[in-house]
Amino acid sequence: MLSPLSNRTYRHLFGAQVVALAGTGLLTVALGLLAYDLAGADAGAVLGTALAIKMVAYVGIAPVVGAFADRLPRRAFLVATDLVRAAVALCLPFVTEPWQVYLLVFVLQSASAAFTPTFQATIPDVLPDETEYTKALSLARLAYDLESLASPALAAALLAVVSYHDLFAGTMIGFMGSALMVVTARLPDPKAVDHRGGIHDRITRGIRIYLKTPRLLGLLALNGAVAAAGAMVIVNTVVLVRGTLGGTDSDVAAVLAAYGAGSMAVAFLLPRLLERLSTRRVMLAGGWLLAVGTLVMAAILGGGGLPAHLPAALPSLLPVWFVLGAANSAVLTPSGRLLRRSAHSEDRPAVFAAQFALSHACWLVAYPLAGWLGSGAGLAAAFAVLGTLAATSVALAARLWPTGDPVEVEHVHGPLGHEHLHVHDEHHQHGHEGWEGPEPHAHPHRHGPIRHTHALVIDRHHSEWPRGG
Repeated sequence: MLSPLSNRTYRHLFGAQVVALAGTGLLTVALGLLAYDLAGADAGAVLGTALAIKMVAYVGIAPVVGAFADRLPRRAFLVATDLVRAAVALCLPFVTEPWQVYLLVFVLQSASAAFTPTFQATIPDVLPDETEYTKALSLARLAYDLESLASPALAAALLAVVSYHDLFAGTMIGFMGSALMVVTARLPDPKAVDHRGGIHDRITRGIRIYLKTPRLLGLLALNGAVAAAGAMVIVNTVVLVRGTLGGTDSDVAAVLAAYGAGSMAVAFLLPRLLERLSTRRVMLAGGWLLAVGTLVMAAILGGGGLPAHLPAALPSLLPVWFVLGAANSAVLTPSGRLLRRSAHSEDRPAVFAAQFALSHACWLVAYPLAGWLGSGAGLAAAFAVLGTLAATSVALAARLWPTGDPVEVEHVHGPLGHEHLHVHDEHHQHGHEGWEGPEPHAHPHRHGPIRHTHALVIDRHHSEWPRGG
């Protein structure tokens, strides 16, 4: 699984991801302590608002950036967003009011919404071989999981010798380190694209490609299942362990560690597993496990099957969290393969941005739903509702994502007239008058009707997915 690291460019990008994640982990801890300093007992409201602002930034900013990412030099753009995030981290220790936190969080998360999809869309160009790219996806998942486990421990060790304000300096160093790793990598620039149409057309291009591709519609439904089950883990683990079972902060960390361990175990297995099983089968299986694990917790809590004290409850709790973590990884880790298959390289930034925005829109719904139901109706009811939502989402995914899902699809083009950059290929066979210039060139031209088979993606020549394809 480590073979992608032999590629110098990917090795630098992976290093950038790791150090940026370490900085982000320190930021999470420091923000919680800052919120408590500013608001005391109302710190939860401050953090909740900051989390909502983060999701709004992700949903709103990513498609806009994805629309114009093909016009920007990737390396300079990624470095600039890292520097913005570092500058915000440097400002955070000096805030004195919650509104200042909200403003800075919005700026920082807007920069993250610009950085992450562009970064993700670069990896398929650096690693064009699907096997190597699959291994890179697993490495990325391991990095995320290790960050979730290691960052709290690192923060705790640092807090033993420094104040929490110094954690923001660690965050800044993480983002500066990421910028340094990116600036030393040789990144392929996106291909020049001639997208006729206005700003609205460019901003919505990624989402239009996404919503017209059946396998990506299935991915969107699976995103709903991931958010439903994941929100219960993230929002209500502390409520269950501390409130219901009377555990400690260390117990919360141990239960979340089981979730991370499940995710890492699957990330290790996926490269070989995906050589034997289809991506669709693996991801749907992960989705069903998410739904089942969440509903099992509802049954345990509703039936009084969980012991009242934590030590006796752990044999029931830890396996469920391990399975939920494994299922989460089975769905999320291969998703990049679907995005890579579903767009031309020049459209990938927009499609990755669409995935980033739409998946976080699911979280924007699931987070408050998990919190409100957990506090208002009880944890058993919350697990039941979110588990049912996850199961419904997976069933919808199985229906939207066709069985087989071939790469090459036989389809018919009707007659079409338009203008765009092109070279003479199977789509473009027409006469010239001499003024059109060297290829690629743009001029009005017409396509006659044609039936053929090739790897199909939504683009200028394929505005709709063929029925039955």
